[in-house]
Amino acid sequence: MTDVKKELLYTGKAKNVYKTENDDEVLIEFRDDITALDGGKKDTLSKKGAYNALISSKFFKILEDEGILTQFVKLINENEMIAKSLDMIPLEVICRNIATGSLLRKYPFHKNQHLQPPVLQFDYKNDVYHDPMLNDSIIIALKIATEEQLQQIRQITLKINKVLSEFLYERGLILVDFKVEFGFDKDGNIVLGDEISPDTTRLWDSETHKNFDKDIFRKGEEGVVDAYEVVVNLVLNDEEKQKWNID
Repeated sequence: MTDVKKELLYTGKAKNVYKTENDDEVLIEFRDDITALDGGKKDTLSKKGAYNALISSKFFKILEDEGILTQFVKLINENEMIAKSLDMIPLEVICRNIATGSLLRKYPFHKNQHLQPPVLQFDYKNDVYHDPMLNDSIIIALKIATEEQLQQIRQITLKINKVLSEFLYERGLILVDFKVEFGFDKDGNIVLGDEISPDTTRLWDSETHKNFDKDIFRKGEEGVVDAYEVVVNLVLNDEEKQKWNID
């Protein structure tokens, strides 16, 4: 079904976005590339793109069922997704449930401190400026979003957090933190886009706190793809595993 793929619109660190025959839709190709440390660490890992596509599509469908608008239309093969065309908002919205990673390096939180309420963080999605953290005043001054749009983004992000945290906990995983991106659809609605996968989340085993996410790669450890495969097997149901030949 890759004949729907037309002109390349965008190449990111781990995904390509193509035009399709439908002006309201794009094709997102999940590549096997993996990066960390602001692009300073790179590799290519077989099956990584497919696992991220499968996990993202599952999460998007769960969120759609809960009334959250997403970019997802359908998965046409294991690493290519048809999605609604969005005018992306240049914000990375980070939701943190447990203090770890950069939060510990920059602020006096205790390691693995549970954050109630969750901490929301806005970063400017811009490689030239190295994705700096933004406050509301800067976002509004740069005309990235209005105060009302920011409030809506916060509400949607917290709902995403609740829905996915509960879904994952039932499957033995803790949603430690995650990054999401949003865009405007043709009607001006704020819509969840990009991906939600082990590349953009921290996922811990609920008992051992073992990582099943890109932190494994950041730390230079082995078993990245194996960890992503574990997540696929935990989140997909039997019918979905059979469809995509997941053992």
